[in-house]
Amino acid sequence: MSKQSVTVIGLGPMGQAMVNTFLDNGHEVTVWNRTASKAEALVARGAVLAPTVEDALSANELIVLSLTDYDAVYAILEPVTGSLSGKVIANLSSDTPDKAREAAKWAAKHGAKHLTGGVQVPPPLIGKPESSTYYSGPKDVFDAHEDTLKVLTNADYRGEDAGLAAMYYQAQMTIFWTTMLSYYQTLALGQANGVSAKELLPYATMMTSMMPHFLELYAQHVDSADYPGDVDRLAMGAASVDHVLHTHQDAGVSTVLPAAVAEIFKAGMEKGFAENSFSSLIEVLKKPAV
Repeated sequence: MSKQSVTVIGLGPMGQAMVNTFLDNGHEVTVWNRTASKAEALVARGAVLAPTVEDALSANELIVLSLTDYDAVYAILEPVTGSLSGKVIANLSSDTPDKAREAAKWAAKHGAKHLTGGVQVPPPLIGKPESSTYYSGPKDVFDAHEDTLKVLTNADYRGEDAGLAAMYYQAQMTIFWTTMLSYYQTLALGQANGVSAKELLPYATMMTSMMPHFLELYAQHVDSADYPGDVDRLAMGAASVDHVLHTHQDAGVSTVLPAAVAEIFKAGMEKGFAENSFSSLIEVLKKPAV
């Protein structure tokens, strides 16, 4: 059975990795990029460089976008909306859930179908078995193109709501960026006390290896909206966080991050959650009820 041909627009590191993976797996690929020279190596491997965006769109039904954000999507596609009818846009650009929902409506207005994608891996892992991408949008559209999209990564379909893939992606990024910042904060504290990153590494690894247990326990608390203080109490956590803040103050390192954490704990205490689990802090963070 012949493999579906595909168009890829956007040839940054991620787009390049996607095109190479499609080519490795026997797909015909048409490419377009603002800077055409970025396509030279891909063309040498068999990709077809479209001279215009219109040509790139007309070449195939499935259009994979790998762009910085949705503003870049509109900048490229808005001038050529007449070429969008009948196309399937697999939009793997990063942006917010609301912008993904808006883009799906915009695409539909111009006769195209929109799949939101949130790629969970960096470019070197595209095409590798351990890679995965969140998708959301029309289920029939996803089903029709799943085999082709799975060439790039495993495809984790999250539902019809166009914003869900972006939400899952940004949720993962929330964990990644705040976790990495906490790691850098720890290393700064270590350096201020004459301890190297290499020396702290096994202890940081040990702490992160314990996290799945806590994540599972507190997920149950949050979903049930019940925050029993049988394992931990917010008052104890607030005292600990205060000690963390003072430790960083005494070391002379930045306190922006620990001070922000302390403020959230303080807000929980002011709401009267002292005897509850510190999972009660979800009530400080979540969207207020209307």
